[in-house]
This record gives sequence, structure tokens and C-alpha cells, in this order.
Amino acid sequence: MSIAMLWVVSPTSEVFNGVGFLEPARDGNRILDSLRYSSRCKNVISDGSLNKGRKKRQSYSSMNADLRYAFLGCSSLENGGRLSLTSSMVATPAGEIALTSEQKVYDVVLKQAALVKRRLKPDEDLDVKPDIVLPGSLGLLSEAYDRCREVCAEYAKTFYLGTLLMTPERRRAIWAIYVWCRRTDELVDGPNASHITPMALDRWEARLEDIFRARPFDMLDAALADTVSRFPVDIQPFRDMIEGMRMDLWKSRYKNFDELYLYCYYVAGTVGLMSVPIMGIAPESQATTESVYNNALALGLANQLTNILRDVGEDARRGRIYLPQDELAQAGISEEDIFAGKVTDKWRVFMKKQIKRARKFFDDAENGVKELSSASRWPVWASLLLYRQILDEIEANDYNNFTRRAYVGKPKKILALPVAYAKSLVPPRSSSALLKT
Repeated sequence: MSIAMLWVVSPTSEVFNGVGFLEPARDGNRILDSLRYSSRCKNVISDGSLNKGRKKRQSYSSMNADLRYAFLGCSSLENGGRLSLTSSMVATPAGEIALTSEQKVYDVVLKQAALVKRRLKPDEDLDVKPDIVLPGSLGLLSEAYDRCREVCAEYAKTFYLGTLLMTPERRRAIWAIYVWCRRTDELVDGPNASHITPMALDRWEARLEDIFRARPFDMLDAALADTVSRFPVDIQPFRDMIEGMRMDLWKSRYKNFDELYLYCYYVAGTVGLMSVPIMGIAPESQATTESVYNNALALGLANQLTNILRDVGEDARRGRIYLPQDELAQAGISEEDIFAGKVTDKWRVFMKKQIKRARKFFDDAENGVKELSSASRWPVWASLLLYRQILDEIEANDYNNFTRRAYVGKPKKILALPVAYAKSLVPPRSSSALLKT
């Protein structure tokens, strides 16, 4: 299951298919060698669409080594708004109190929000991450960001245009995060996915740790390392996304929505938590930092749930069912029914409930988009409006998501952009407005 990127506002757009790992460099010159190598090979990306089975392959001589070899170069190892879901705690059979997935994820939200608030206090003595120093020309770091820009411009076209409204520093940071997320997703959903093992993901996580220690392995890593040194980005959402990739290696069923919620957070909600420190919260916003992060999380969850509902048939053909097993049973739907791909009245009723849930997450997300900085609101509004329309298309297809793929046509995409722009011009409610309500 491909992750739902917060910024990929074109549901049928091409995405980053080549993981882009470079040959392992040697000794202390590994980053310099990698940078030089990458500058000679600018086309490190191959064409591909968002889902397995639909990817277009294009061979590049510089990318022939499979991921097993690519990994050899990795080093060792206030009142926040809450999502209206179920209770945060459940009792285990032994009588112990266990946290639900919602509460576990909210703990990450609180940690990231606290980090941001600490960084916003000018009088506090903070631990400042070191600047990323690259050997050789200072222009190499600029070139690293330029490679990230090219990836974003090619595979997230609509969002890329929106990023141009941001300040230069913010747009570069978003490009770097986008590329890391695409590379991570491609580990289990790309052309070399059959070679990926849990150990390979462990090495990728070790490489992530090096990025946050300002020890990038290649050019694209260097851009992210510089980004996390400049913005209050916590490493935990990045680790959690890798955990979602681990889950995809062994798990193909989800017994209830609590399990599915955690998976959706891992592979998509994390993107929202990574992005808010870059997008920025509007200075005039009266919302708590925690609520803004919670709503960013909601957008990632909504996007991923929409992906799941859109791709039921495609996932079933790969032996995967990303739907709550207990809710399927309650609706009287078996796995055999899903594999048969027949639209019945039971299926329609079930899908209506699933779509209603996804829309609730989109509604929650709207509250957070309004609080972002003015230069960041347009691309996020566009993402929300376009992805939510996929749910409308599922309904228009009479809930046949087995053999008909719901997608938003180009005319509707074009119409959505000015609507998103108009919404982005509405500022957050001021404290005086809040007092009147």
C-alpha cells in the first residue's frame, strides 16, 4: 500500500520510483564521492505511478545495483484538540489498562508540539544542531536541494507549484522531506521490494539516525540533514514511517480499526507531523500547537483511508485487505466476497460507513489548515479538496472499487485549485473573533 503523501495533490500523478541510492562511498569521503556521483547522474528518478502493478519501469545504468548492495554503505547503527474517535484506553483480558493506537499516536503529537514550542522561545538555551558541512564547494548543498526540487516538480506537479509560494528556505525543506518519504515508501512498494528484508529496513533506520546526527550518506540525505538542523523536526515520525514499512512486510490483515488507525498513522499521518514545522503556524493563530498537529495528523489519516477505499480491488489481487475485519464480519462480508469483487447491497452499506469515517477525518483536518502560515495554506487546501473528491468518485461508481478505479478528472482538478486558493486567503480567527463566538 503506497503511502498517502500530504502534499501529493494529484491522485494520478507520477511519483518517485527509483529509490535513488548511490553506490557506497569509501572512508571519510563518502558524502563527497556521493555528491560528485549524483551530479554526474542527474536522472536518478524513473517513471512510476502511485500503486504497485502500475509502475512504468525505466532502466538507468547508475541504478543497476539492487538494494542489498546499496545498503552496504550504511553506517551502524494547553489544550490540544483531540480527534473524535473511541476511548483512549482499553482493558486487556488480564485487567490491565492498555493504550489505544489513538493515544499512542497522540503522545507523538504532544512530543512534536512541545519541541516546536521550545524552539519558539527566544530566551531559552537550546541545544542547536550543527550546520551541515559538506567537503568541497558550498554549492554542493544547493545542488542537493536542487535534486529534491526536480523530484518534487516531476512527481508532485500541483503541489510543487504551491511550494513556490513559500519562502525559499521552507520550500527547500519540504522538497527534502518529500524525497525522503518517497524513497522510504519505495523500499516496500518499488521495483526492488522483493529484496527488502527487516534487516534492510533496520539499516535504513540507522541511516536516518545518521541524518539527524548531521552525517548524511548521499546528496539527497544531505538535503534532509540540513533541513532538520534548521527546523524543529522530531525524528520520531520518520522512525514511525519506517515502522509502517516493516508492518507491510508481514501484515496483510487488520482485525479492527484501532490496528488500521496505527498503520495509517505510520505510513501517512507521520507526513503531517513532519510537515507542520516546515509549513509553519500563522503568527495570528489562536489555536494550540497540539491541535494544529492533531489536525495535520487527521489529513494524513484521511488521505490514507481514501487510498485504502479506492484500492480495495487492487490490494485484494495482491492478497491484501486493508479493511477492519470485525466491521466486515458485522456487515456480513467475508474475505471470499472481497476476492470475488462483487458489489452487493451489503457492500454498499459497508462502504458508506467507511466513507463517512474518512470524511470525518477530512473535516477535522480543515480546522488545522486554516491555522497554517499564509504561504503554506494553498497547497495543503488543494491536497485536501482533491483527495476528498476521490470519495465522491467511489460513490459515483456505485461503490465498485473492485474493478473501477476512482480518480478525479483533470477538469475537476483545475476547478479545485482556485477554490483552494480562495480558502487559503481566509486567515485564522483572531482572539477577538473567538470571543464573539
